[in-house]
Amino acid sequence: MRQTHFLFLYLLSLLTAISYGQDNIDNATAVINLTQPNSNTVWNIPNKVALEWNTVHIDTSKTIRFFLVRNEMVVQELGTFKNDGFEEGIELAKNIGSGNRYQVVAIELFPDNKFKIAKKVTPFFTITNAASDERKKKQQLANANPVPVKKVKNKKNSSNTETLVNITPEPAPQIKKEPILRESFEGRKISYTKKFEFDSENIIVKIWDHGRQDGDIVSIYLNGVSVVSKYYLTYFKQAFNIKLNPDKPNDLFLYAHNLGSSPPNTVSLEISDGKKAENIILNSDLQSCEAVLISVK
Repeated sequence: MRQTHFLFLYLLSLLTAISYGQDNIDNATAVINLTQPNSNTVWNIPNKVALEWNTVHIDTSKTIRFFLVRNEMVVQELGTFKNDGFEEGIELAKNIGSGNRYQVVAIELFPDNKFKIAKKVTPFFTITNAASDERKKKQQLANANPVPVKKVKNKKNSSNTETLVNITPEPAPQIKKEPILRESFEGRKISYTKKFEFDSENIIVKIWDHGRQDGDIVSIYLNGVSVVSKYYLTYFKQAFNIKLNPDKPNDLFLYAHNLGSSPPNTVSLEISDGKKAENIILNSDLQSCEAVLISVK
């Protein structure tokens, strides 16, 4: 009987130890360490590039998604790769410009603990693109050239006086458009939640992640045109200068590019014209977008 009692106590202590160890594993924090690129890295387009990383408490069967960002704006999704620590042969977009403010963001997909998602951002590194630099230089030269003029003779004057005539066609008269409520965009339903009116057509829109930062990537559209493109939401407010059309109500809506780890994408916005400010929250998923109407007094 005494031996049975000791055996019971031994098994109980063993099960407790196993349970405690399992709890530690479940509560362990997943970590991603990006080793390449680093602060000394220079990526040259059109050469293909590679990523190197290591992880803690993330199984090798899991996957990790990588984004190239510049000033917290997503420039390109580099891909989703198996967690084996290395990926090469990644092709960068040809239109990426040269600069030294690039970073790579890594996000753990399908985490075991959705409240402890592993994320990592590299230090700033450099990208060079000679072809893009040349196109930019040519565009700047073209913009610097004056509008071409054509010399014609004045037929009403008997002298050979020449008159300079601008050959640029007269701009077409602006037709005031009636306000149209957008019902959908790229197959997604648009729902209007608020109407605002400001004194100025020049406004500042600040956006940040509402709630838990979970890898949301969004765009902001004004009148169907992207004014904020593929922005990676953080807790920090990012300001954008936007110009409204003063002749009609402007529709501004949120477009989600992913759902993060806690759908839907929820964005806090502050809209201001320098005199007054409005704070709103917009939601978006892969089937619908919330929008507001903004008019100029």
